[in-house]
Amino acid sequence: MSTTDPPRARSTVRQYAGPPPAAYDDGGAGWVLFAASMLAILASLNLIEGIAAVSNSKFFVANAEFVFSNLNTWGWILIVVAVLQGLAVTGIVLEWRGFRWAGVAIASLNGIAQLLAMPAYPLWSLALFALDILVIYALVAHGATSSD
Repeated sequence: MSTTDPPRARSTVRQYAGPPPAAYDDGGAGWVLFAASMLAILASLNLIEGIAAVSNSKFFVANAEFVFSNLNTWGWILIVVAVLQGLAVTGIVLEWRGFRWAGVAIASLNGIAQLLAMPAYPLWSLALFALDILVIYALVAHGATSSD
């Protein structure tokens, strides 16, 4: 370097010298939170549907033929399922051991109940069945934690 060369400007930006940052991996926590949220929504929708069925509202298809029993019985079944879903949501959010599998079981039972209650409100039952499938997928495929 000669004395006539212009001075070099110092860079104000420093290069990161450490290892490259690792890709973010939440271990499926986002999916578990999604499943808990969907299960909470399903619980409230089942509670509303159960109360509507028990109160003999005009919400459902008239003269529907059920596999067994009647609309009033299915209303009580849906209310019980809603309470169980609420308990499962609480356990999943608090990460209590085994409640993830309880969530899978109750979502499976709700899926079966929705398919059996389909004569009362077909499109509604299919929509809730699809949400049950999403909950089961989220809890089984992405819900592994160190405690399970």
